[in-house]
Amino acid sequence: MTDNLTRTLFAAKKQANVTFADLGAALGRDEVSVAALFYGQARASEADIAALSKALSIAPSVLADADLSGFPDRGKTVEMPPREPLIYRLYEVIQNYGQAYKAVLNEKFGDGIMSAISFSTKVEKEVDENGAEWAVITMRGKWLPFSRF
Repeated sequence: MTDNLTRTLFAAKKQANVTFADLGAALGRDEVSVAALFYGQARASEADIAALSKALSIAPSVLADADLSGFPDRGKTVEMPPREPLIYRLYEVIQNYGQAYKAVLNEKFGDGIMSAISFSTKVEKEVDENGAEWAVITMRGKWLPFSRF
């Protein structure tokens, strides 16, 4: 996946005046999963390519030739620590609460890890009684206990 394809996808999304939620509905995927496709961080099926092609008016061959259905090189798009402010804040959440998450997860599930492969996530917007907007990010990962050997 190239930066050029990422730019092409974002330009077509802007031209089509659609959201990731709109594209998610067209592909039958979550909006975060569709956004991951744009960055080469998820693998597109043939059906995804056909639906994305139709929704964004991009020739299917352009998407297929760009290896959108190839194996993703996950994680390479973000330097560590991240410099982009929003991504840094997500990183900061893990820096500040990572050990606490680990302690609570181990207490509830035992010794193991939460999968980022058998995983789903979603982003929601809440507005409180004072009109302040809040971002709600839900992460759902299969629990994988460590094996004793």
